[in-house]
Amino acid sequence: MEKLTMEKIVNISKQYGFIFQGSEIYDGLANTWDYGPLGSRLKNAVKDAWRKRFIQENDNSFEIDAAILMNPRVWEASGHISNFSDPLIDCKECKTRHRADHLIEGFTSDVVPDKMTDEEMVKYIKDNNIPCPKCGKSNYTDIREFNLMFETNRGVIKDDKSVVYLRPETAQGEFVNFLNVQRTMRAKIPFGIGQIGKAFRNEITPGNFTFRTIEFEQMEHQLFCKEGTDSNFYAEYKEKAKNFLKDLGIKEENIRFHDHDKLSHYAKEACDIEYNFPFGFSELWGTHNRTNYDLSKHMEYSGKSLEYLDPETNEKYIPYVVESSVGCDRLVLATLCEAYDEETLEDGTTREVMHLLPYLAPYKVAILPLIKKNHADKAKEVYKELSKNFMCTYDESGNIGKRYRREDVIGTPWCITIDDETINNNTVTIRDRDTMKQITLNLDEVKDYVLDKINF
Repeated sequence: MEKLTMEKIVNISKQYGFIFQGSEIYDGLANTWDYGPLGSRLKNAVKDAWRKRFIQENDNSFEIDAAILMNPRVWEASGHISNFSDPLIDCKECKTRHRADHLIEGFTSDVVPDKMTDEEMVKYIKDNNIPCPKCGKSNYTDIREFNLMFETNRGVIKDDKSVVYLRPETAQGEFVNFLNVQRTMRAKIPFGIGQIGKAFRNEITPGNFTFRTIEFEQMEHQLFCKEGTDSNFYAEYKEKAKNFLKDLGIKEENIRFHDHDKLSHYAKEACDIEYNFPFGFSELWGTHNRTNYDLSKHMEYSGKSLEYLDPETNEKYIPYVVESSVGCDRLVLATLCEAYDEETLEDGTTREVMHLLPYLAPYKVAILPLIKKNHADKAKEVYKELSKNFMCTYDESGNIGKRYRREDVIGTPWCITIDDETINNNTVTIRDRDTMKQITLNLDEVKDYVLDKINF
């Protein structure tokens, strides 16, 4: 297959019902996307796999579902109100907008824009004639700081409204519920709190399909531990994330660790797992040693103690936090990019196929009557029965070869053909998506055959 492009993935996603442009009939809304019938099933499977690995199978870990709207003091304590903004600068020639720090980072590694004021960044860009990535000219406006949080109002009376924010991350919900979870679950350090939920960022820059959007879903796990054990847990969760990606079918050569050279103010250690998207290696999964910064800040701003009392030593301390955070939308995009292939067959034709892990495949089985007139009734009966156990689809349109190809490109692992043998001998033909080989099974064996292969 020629090098996969984002344009190809976007077209495949739209054509087959994975992902659509948000509000498409109104010409869309930038950086918003709707998950279609297949995409929503794929996304739910990804979430369920994460939940199984990081909550269900993870010692002493608990899931919550925190509110999207939180007390504004939460965002004061976290630093989002004062610091969560991008230094954006406009090209006067082509009218495109860029982050000033990214322009400098792309030009040189000798300076650290994070340590520069807006005025110093503008001066550096102008003194060095840093070109616009789009038009190549160097004629910019001054920097304007764009707050990335969406602001709204709570209250129905015009003169009595208070400002609240759509959360820009899910992590703070885990921090403010630390004591609630510890108390109700009688949890002992180390223990984890995880959640899957929506977050919102007022992104201005283009997003590369679902890679960067203004509304997205995060899957985050915070491990609360004692200082001194944090670095070991940090190393453990880096490997845990990598192994999870490999278990989802992502090849090891397409992922790499990237340790942060510049650490956030709250971090002791930080690392991204980058995936080789069609536009290059980019951040997929973050692991961070956040120390006790977050709980300390919430103690300071709330006036409530968030110390942990060790029941064995009677020692009180503020726990350290090791964070494992992955964007669900980016992970779905990575699985699509990883799975899609165009194979040249022996007869010279090209087969489009989505080699999704069976656990992730939107449909596990396609039920296909060989001849509609003769086999449709039996096929619908089989479809109805198997649908009680896993997601199935039914297709009676076109010749059997074309139906196989339709199922290949959406990633359906097995096609079951209903023919005269099914009616006469209760046997069916099962075709494997990846090998295209066929076997014959008794209809009574099909359920267990499939269930055994779709476990994660």
